[in-house]
Amino acid sequence: MKYQYSAFNAQSKSVAGTVQADHERAAIRQLQRQGLTVVELRQATMPVRAGSQRPPGSQELQMALHQLITLLESGVTLNEAITSLAETQPHPFMARAFTGMATQLQRGAGFAAALCQSGLPLPGYFQQLAEAGELTGHLAEALRGGLSQYQYEQTIAAEFRNALIYPTILIVSGIAAVLLIFILVVPKFSSLLTKTKATVPLLSEWVLGLGMFVNQHLVGFTLTGIALGLIVATTAARPAARQWALDAASRAPLIGSWLRQAEIGRWAALLGTLLTNRVELMRALELSGRGTRLSQFRSGLQQVGAAVRRGVHLSQALADHVAFDATSCNLIRVGERSGELPRMLQSLAVLYTENGRQRLKRFLLLLEPAAILLIGGVIGLIMTGIILAIVTVNDIKI
Repeated sequence: MKYQYSAFNAQSKSVAGTVQADHERAAIRQLQRQGLTVVELRQATMPVRAGSQRPPGSQELQMALHQLITLLESGVTLNEAITSLAETQPHPFMARAFTGMATQLQRGAGFAAALCQSGLPLPGYFQQLAEAGELTGHLAEALRGGLSQYQYEQTIAAEFRNALIYPTILIVSGIAAVLLIFILVVPKFSSLLTKTKATVPLLSEWVLGLGMFVNQHLVGFTLTGIALGLIVATTAARPAARQWALDAASRAPLIGSWLRQAEIGRWAALLGTLLTNRVELMRALELSGRGTRLSQFRSGLQQVGAAVRRGVHLSQALADHVAFDATSCNLIRVGERSGELPRMLQSLAVLYTENGRQRLKRFLLLLEPAAILLIGGVIGLIMTGIILAIVTVNDIKI
């Protein structure tokens, strides 16, 4: 930590400045070695930087945590590491958070308590890992495990988002193309329905009629689309609505199994990380269950926790209350018997994660051609209806 001092040098001139030391006595000894006679010494207060109130993103959090862990692993004291991060963070929110943590530590608070009060948007298990690390004296190791789990979760989420980018662009582009055809092309031929006495094929009548209807009510369709977009955005901002959508997706035929397997893999990885860093089993089960996103799975894990509290083995409780297959239960049973439960849970996480990735790839392999066929079929029907109308009106023999 930093100390501000006033002193006299060897020439009896008054000097002032700051010095970095672990405690007050060390600061005084350091100044005396420089030939200074200390008159006043007080702990420096770090200025709180103003700036954006926007919380940091996941990449910024990971970088800051990596710096903190690296400093601790290099032998830097916790106070010095937090103070250094507070002074060097480019993000105003994180600079204020680390400044507050440094102040709490200087007042004698524990790191876990300071981390909880910092306001950093970290998962709840970081505080438990910090508490376990402080109790065992392996804080850097515990935080490293939390960072690995956090990076794992962010990687899975990023893979899912990236995988959906191309199908989303494809579907949006197809819908835009269909709307442009209805708005710009179909009206050019709409007079065929009103000015000609020829019998227009049913498909052409539907296409041209729908095009006329869209153009006549274009303002209404636009306002309705905007209203629906606002309703969807407002609903999606509500946690209860997002939870309902996620639970509904987990019951879908194809994507549901992938979501369930991904959730089991995520839970197993988190539980393994907590146990590796010496978090007590019941507390680890509670934290890992609280972090799950599927309501049915979360409810099953609550029953698992109650069963384990009654003395039932974890593997048996999972087999009774959660949809675990025989292979998964056997891995956990072997881990319990051999004392290698954390390592077995990590293996289970890898197994489910890889299986989930393969399912996602197969789903996307089906989604892309299905979207192309659907959009191409719709555009083909529209163009076929227009061409049939032109051919019928002009009485062209083919």
